[in-house]
Amino acid sequence: MTAAEPSKSTHPVAHVGIGWRHPHFAELLQQQPALDFIEVHSENFFAPGGAARAVLRQGREHYAVSLHGVGLSLGSASGINEAHLDQLAALVAEIEPVRVSDHACFALGPLSQRPAQSVHASDLLPTPFTRAALDAMCANVQRVQDRLHRPIVVENLSAYVRWQADELNETGFLNSLAQRTGCGLLVDVNNIFVNALNDRLQGFATDPVATCMQWLDDIHPPAVAELHLAGHVDCGDIVIDDHGSHVAPPVWALYRHALLRFGAVPTLIEWDTDVPELRVLLEEADTARRHALPRLEAAIA
Repeated sequence: MTAAEPSKSTHPVAHVGIGWRHPHFAELLQQQPALDFIEVHSENFFAPGGAARAVLRQGREHYAVSLHGVGLSLGSASGINEAHLDQLAALVAEIEPVRVSDHACFALGPLSQRPAQSVHASDLLPTPFTRAALDAMCANVQRVQDRLHRPIVVENLSAYVRWQADELNETGFLNSLAQRTGCGLLVDVNNIFVNALNDRLQGFATDPVATCMQWLDDIHPPAVAELHLAGHVDCGDIVIDDHGSHVAPPVWALYRHALLRFGAVPTLIEWDTDVPELRVLLEEADTARRHALPRLEAAIA
């Protein structure tokens, strides 16, 4: 497959893309707006042939594609599901994406009655930040990279529970993962902010923005391969990373700090629930470019 143009944008800033979801399949192909890349959820396109794969091939003719998965379960102590990995490898070989990413989480575990069998939690569950969990995740990431013949990118999680067994902080865990495996890091700025807001609700933090700034400062810049921006919802007693609204003003401020810290990193606008009209996503992408330009000019100066 011939590579798509890396950018259809005239803005001299970090590449900006949007999540390409089903309501916008046809409209994006018809309009072909100025975007640097589009992202899809890998598992939605695993089936060989068929309408979904055909649409993705059409999108790939016009845009660079980033494959973002939710099912590798990189933190699972039971290892990688080989059937899942085979499907991902086939998709990667056909689409030739610019990035392949998944989450620093687990979703699979053995059944207590039948340890040889696994059960899928159908959720992104937080891994404990222990040395044993780090060893398991490093082994799984390396297995995926060996199979795909490329580095992958691993995203920090929005987590709603803490493990008492934690031995490392999250940034130390992720930095070590990247150093040991050569994987990249996908820094989801909204996830960091959501976690800080929930920490404040539980009495662990007093200033969420300052907490997030420190988080960003603690991550090793060379490992960062992508940034995610999204909306969240405050339910009163908990804040949920629902990807269902505009990026919040504090997250934009943290994004500007991230660009100064990490440089011109590709940036994705995520919107997965209550998906609005395509023009709204394109406006968010333009906002990301406007936020990025003065930050990058300042970094160069």
